[in-house]
Parts: sequence; C-alpha cells; structure tokens
Amino acid sequence: MNICSIVSTHDELTLSLERHRGQSGSVNSFLVQTIGIDIGGTKIAGAVVTELGEIVAEDRVATEAGDSEAIIDAVVNMIERLAKGRDVPAAGVAAPGFIDVAQSTVYYTPNISWRNEPLRERLRERVAIDITIDNDANAAGWAEFRFGAGRLVNDMTMLTVGTGVGGAIVSRGALFRGGFGAGAELGHLRIVPDGLPCGCGAHGCIEQYGSGRALLRMANEIADVGGIGLALAETRKAHDGLTGELVSELIRAEDLGAVHALNQLGYWLGQACASLSAVLDPELFVFGGGVSVAGELLLEPIRESYRRNLPARGYHPEPEFVIAELVNNAGVVGAADLARIHLRASRSL
Repeated sequence: MNICSIVSTHDELTLSLERHRGQSGSVNSFLVQTIGIDIGGTKIAGAVVTELGEIVAEDRVATEAGDSEAIIDAVVNMIERLAKGRDVPAAGVAAPGFIDVAQSTVYYTPNISWRNEPLRERLRERVAIDITIDNDANAAGWAEFRFGAGRLVNDMTMLTVGTGVGGAIVSRGALFRGGFGAGAELGHLRIVPDGLPCGCGAHGCIEQYGSGRALLRMANEIADVGGIGLALAETRKAHDGLTGELVSELIRAEDLGAVHALNQLGYWLGQACASLSAVLDPELFVFGGGVSVAGELLLEPIRESYRRNLPARGYHPEPEFVIAELVNNAGVVGAADLARIHLRASRSL
C-alpha cells in the first residue's frame, strides 16, 4: 500500500469518528462541494455533492459500453459541465471492476474493454481538478456508511443485489480494499462447489444464486412446473417472456410463485451472509440494488437462512439486516465523498 493510500484510509477513519461524535465530517470550507461520477452499464450519472451528502446538481448520459474511449470522453465532459461556475476541487469516479489500491488503475472491468487502464491519469490529463477512482460497489457502500443506513455503526457489509451481486466492506470505519485493491468482490464468494458457471470463470458464485438474473431464472423454473407457478406462467405467456419488472410486480402482489422464487434467493443470500459473518463479524448487513425494493419480503428469508447457517448460533451476536437508503444516488454520493478524502490525503503528504 502506498503512502497516499495509508493517509486516505486514516482520513476515512477520521471522518467516521467525527460522524459518531455528531459532527459533519467536514474539512476546510473549500472542500464543501465535490463531484461524483458513477459509470453504470446503461448510464453514466454525475452529481455535485456537499460534505453532508446533499446533491446540488445532477447530470446523466447513456453509456456507450462498447466504446471505452467514448466513455472517457463522456466522463470528462460531464465533469466539465458540473464544475462550470463552481469552485469544485475534486471529482471521484466510480467504475465497475477491479481497481488498484492506489485508486488509480482499472485492472479489469467486465463490460468495458479496460485492462490495466490508467484511468485516473488519463482523466487528470484532461481536467483541471484532482481525480480519484474507486470500485462502484465501494462507492455505494461508503455512501450508505457515511450518510445512509450504516451511519450509526462502525462495521458494515453491503450487498448490492441487481443484475449481478456487488459488495462493499467497512471495517472499523474504513473501506476494506485488500492488499491489491481488488478485495470485497462479494458476488464471487463461492457457495456451491462445482455449481453454476459464473462470468468470472469460476463455478458456484453467489452471483449465480443471489442476483436479479438468478431470481429471473428461478421464476422461470417455477413457472415451468405449474401449481404455484401458474401466475408466473400466464404472465410469461402474455408478455412473451418474464422480465425483472414483471416478477417484481408479482412479488409486490404477493403471488405465491414469485414470492417462492424470492425466498429461494433469500436462502442463498442468507447462507452467504452467515459465511461472511464468520470472517467479518459486521454489526449490519445492508442490501441495495434493484431487487432490494422487495424490502421485508427479501430480508425475512435472508434472516431465516442466516440463522440456520450461522456458526455457533445462540452464542454469536447477530447483526441487523436492512435495506439501503440512498438507492440510485449512492454511487455518485460515495464517489464524491471519496474524492474529498483523497484530496485531503494528497495535500497532507
């Protein structure tokens, strides 16, 4: 870990301590506003964010996923638009994939052709403010820790349950990134030996059993057998296939087949959380992503499975399980706050 990363981690801890003392976690007045950019699969979102996590300006454009150069152009243009007329000293960019511990290079990202891409340097060559980059799930998790569901704890684990499964770990008030920066890839925790193949190249990852894509697969399987799957089968026939939104509508209507699919999903997520608890011992599990809109219908089977699979049950303190609060804004809010931390770290060297 380089010196800047050590100082950055120290500043994350300092902000956590300030937060628990009831302070805002603010730094000097010139750092009141920073920019957060969140590169998603379909859109790039950006915002100007205050030190209290408040969004004062927003922007978004479509992601040209097949054109990595166009994505860099879009990020540069968005930073320039958001910074215009404002005294904004730093921007944070949340990107999918593996990011190095210096928060500078993208080792690998699945849907964009970045391989050992020096993204921070490429952006710094084109914009006149400080730039830092981080994993998108880390940014979302940090936002929830600082300003959302995790603001009253010191140790938190977040799982984003969308098309895939992402994760973030906050331990003793600081993000856990690992020795090379690519830690906390919780979606690739292996829970089924020789299980379903995953896009990462392994088999049996939680992403194949606890994601929105997995929920859709389970719903189709239930529709195939009839019985409680009748409404799922009828919906599939009427719409020429099931979609995540259609399954979500049936879950909200408490259709037995759709809720059973969600219960299966919750079982696997609860099992994964039990394994994570044995290693991380968090006070809180936070669930974000599109599937989390199911709320308590998702959390209840997770809690039940967690208790069944927890080592030393009855003697191990149990964490809380909650739904994320910041929803779609978590990525930009977290990226902006991490940019503020990185700038302070670089200026203290």
